[in-house]
Amino acid sequence: MTFAATVLTLYPDMFPGPLGHSIAGRALAEGRWSLEAINIRDFATDRHRTVDDTPAGGGAGMVLRADVVASALDSLGGTAPVLAMTPRGRPLSQARVRELAAGPGATILCGRFEGFDERLFEARSIEEVSIGDYVLSGGEMGALVLLDACVRLLPGVMGAASSGDEESFESGLLEYPHYTRPQMWEGRTIPEVLRSGDHARIAAWRKAQAETDTRLRRPDLWERHIGARVQSPSGAQRRTKDE
Repeated sequence: MTFAATVLTLYPDMFPGPLGHSIAGRALAEGRWSLEAINIRDFATDRHRTVDDTPAGGGAGMVLRADVVASALDSLGGTAPVLAMTPRGRPLSQARVRELAAGPGATILCGRFEGFDERLFEARSIEEVSIGDYVLSGGEMGALVLLDACVRLLPGVMGAASSGDEESFESGLLEYPHYTRPQMWEGRTIPEVLRSGDHARIAAWRKAQAETDTRLRRPDLWERHIGARVQSPSGAQRRTKDE
């Protein structure tokens, strides 16, 4: 099954963009996934191809019309989930990326201006997604981020099937630090444990580094990790040394 991505946007020429390069681009050329960018403006009904209007109640900016965007959505078939890139959405997580990558694909709505008429979300089944607590000029960059995260997890896209297993967020932790040649650089050396050949020691060091970095750099992730770790299968809580 090919992962099929459809992007609804006012700027279809932005795609595939960076997704046409590196591993995502190779996978696209090999047919491991497909991408179609559809211009929302094609579904406007007036001669000016109007897709937006002024906000009800006043205010700055323009709002994308629900009738035009819904017409674009309704023209599509298939069972892929529909996601709208918006700062009001739920933060994108690696767990959600894995779910999407395991499915048939995704239809992604890219907003512009002040966003979408709220009635669109009331009338259609749309998942609102955010890639961070900041505002971009439009949803296209978010769509590129989401698709890149999904495509790299598709079978055969990364060299080894286990390539993504120990990355940041996969286990609820940040990834451990990496090193490579030269062994000595500007007076700094690769940690001895990584040169020891002792795989058990290396695994333990990497786990400890991942936990330390997560605790210091992302206390929010650390708290969630600890919460998940102390929850027993029966639902009862047990205490650990970390508490």
